[in-house]
Amino acid sequence: MTDMEIDKEILQIEDLRVQYETDAGIVKAVNGVSFSLERGKTLGLVGETGAGKTTIALAIMRLLQTPPARITGGSIRLNDQDLLGLKNSEMLRIRGKKISMIFQDPMTALNPIERVGDQIIEVLKIHNRKLSDKEIQEKALEIFEMVGISGKRFNEYPHQFSGGMKQRVIIAIALACQPELLIADEPTTALDVTIQAQVLELIKNLQDQLNTSVIMITHDLGIVAETCDRVAVIYAGEIVEIGDVKHIFDEARHPYTKGLFSAIPNIDVKATRLTPIPGLMPDPCDLPDGCVFSTRCNGDCSEVRAIKPALIEVSPGHLVRCGRTRLIQEIV
Repeated sequence: MTDMEIDKEILQIEDLRVQYETDAGIVKAVNGVSFSLERGKTLGLVGETGAGKTTIALAIMRLLQTPPARITGGSIRLNDQDLLGLKNSEMLRIRGKKISMIFQDPMTALNPIERVGDQIIEVLKIHNRKLSDKEIQEKALEIFEMVGISGKRFNEYPHQFSGGMKQRVIIAIALACQPELLIADEPTTALDVTIQAQVLELIKNLQDQLNTSVIMITHDLGIVAETCDRVAVIYAGEIVEIGDVKHIFDEARHPYTKGLFSAIPNIDVKATRLTPIPGLMPDPCDLPDGCVFSTRCNGDCSEVRAIKPALIEVSPGHLVRCGRTRLIQEIV
């Protein structure tokens, strides 16, 4: 990798593996995930519940609870610095300043007994020790108003805010130190459609202002289409397809990705029922030796089903993990 490529890519993840050691067995949550993210760009992580999206995010933040979680392999590099090799004290200086996260549930992410303004001030104090208390107070109030909340509410408590307002406070905390990388884990969950649109517009505007890179974790392909530059489709802890938004929406190749789109209502097509993906994700304690999607795939792939497929490039920047696709590529 050249110096120019390193400067362009803020985040590089190589062969990341995470497992949870439980009484029921070893849960293989993330299994060899690799991707990179360019500065100022947005990568969407999509997939059904339990696919491993949040585990990937928590691994980047170094917030996995150990035990039961354990990172068993791979590397996570931010600006070519290996995050997995840092001490906890060193990671504290990065978390909140260089990497921030908007957590999934706005109802529980805030401390209920502290004023919302004080929770923004806390982040600023940790990472801006040279600023006076007055300067930190002014900066916190500026960020508070930047996310669209009146400064008059700076000293109120979380229970006095609606779900949408709480989410705005969480975004303010995440962006307080102008991080280079923002991880948004289902940032519009439990919000009505109008507030969803406002929150997404807010993140986009702040991203444009600060040139922040974003990892957007979501189930909503509409959000992906609106906000993301590239998309990684996650299934059973693996990336099964990754590419630009156009690749995923117009040229999807993996049967799981196609299944996700088939399950979305289409106003142009009259149908009495949607087309669901049959079956359930495999038990993460007992994953298939070959293709992890084999138990749900309706494609003619019996001859390659037992083979562990690798990601192959089907067009520039568009990669698919499918044994059948590989076979077709080899024939062509």
